[in-house]
Amino acid sequence: MQVRELAVPGALELTPRLFGDDRGVFLEWFRGADLAEALGHRFELAQANLSVSSAGVLRGIHFADVPPGQAKYVTCPKGAVLDVVVDIRVGSPTFGQWDSVLLDDVDRRAIYLPEGMGHAFLSLEDGSTVAYLCSAPYAPGREHGIHPLDAEIGIAWPTEGRDGRPLTHLLSLKDAEAPTLTEAQAQGLLPEAQDVAAFLASLDG
Repeated sequence: MQVRELAVPGALELTPRLFGDDRGVFLEWFRGADLAEALGHRFELAQANLSVSSAGVLRGIHFADVPPGQAKYVTCPKGAVLDVVVDIRVGSPTFGQWDSVLLDDVDRRAIYLPEGMGHAFLSLEDGSTVAYLCSAPYAPGREHGIHPLDAEIGIAWPTEGRDGRPLTHLLSLKDAEAPTLTEAQAQGLLPEAQDVAAFLASLDG
């Protein structure tokens, strides 16, 4: 498995080896030892989620309070999504920056998002299925969101699906009413970079 750090430090793109023949394909989409080597600590699996989305569905930007936060290991076993990580750590040199990975059923890449990051994805075709492993269970009182179309962050969301047809971005009511990055910071919702670093250091120890 090839591991590449994204433009947001701590976030990783993971590309597996595919073994294909006339029967189909086999791959190892998660290898705990490889991820632990890249992170410096083990990924503790607490919950596994699966979502299925129509073309144009836009989910996020979601994040959780740190500690404990919620690290995610995400892949797309069917269809295609543009998966995005946003640095929302106040005080980080890359605060407000984002990077993306195309997750699909061709290259079968995965993305790792550490604690303290914002996560969002856009479905590029009907039936796109996203599977993600989480380091902590869902905790409604500790979960927050930022509007995925916030101009300050400026994510370049595709306007065409994988088939070339125009996409209409579809948001949940909760995501559509989410604050901007600036508003979330003013409300004290965002994690501090020093707190995230201290928590990650405790995992490394």
